[in-house]
Amino acid sequence: MEYPQRKTTRLKNYDYSTPGYYFITVCAKGKKKLFGDVAAGDEFSQSQPVRSKRGEAVCEQLEAMTGFYSNIVLEKYVVMPNHVHLLLQVKDEQGTRPSTLSGFVGTFKRFCNKSCGENLWQSRSYDHVVRNERDYQRIWEYIDNNPSRWTEDSLYTP
Repeated sequence: MEYPQRKTTRLKNYDYSTPGYYFITVCAKGKKKLFGDVAAGDEFSQSQPVRSKRGEAVCEQLEAMTGFYSNIVLEKYVVMPNHVHLLLQVKDEQGTRPSTLSGFVGTFKRFCNKSCGENLWQSRSYDHVVRNERDYQRIWEYIDNNPSRWTEDSLYTP
């Protein structure tokens, strides 16, 4: 019996350990709201994520990742109710083995699962190679504004 082949979202023949910037989205298993919710803002403040214990564990693991991957910098992130957006920089460090994004994401997911004592994540993640300064700024703003646009998000679940 042949199974359908999953389509890859990755660029063909691109080395994901190449120095540069990358936008990663990792979804909760079944896109369930495991990481909290979003508190609506008012006229003076934006909407903000309200994290559950799992959401707090995800934040802690993200912050700890810098100690494991010296050439990957966590530029910006947001933990949403059922997914996480990451803006990462892969730096060119002489004398160190290059780290791959898949290794970073896999380690992050594994540490979160261990910390929470359950499998939190879908098996795959989405990645985007940041192509220029304009693309970087667009992604930065998207991450900033994601909580305020939660109900319009393609990953939104009530």
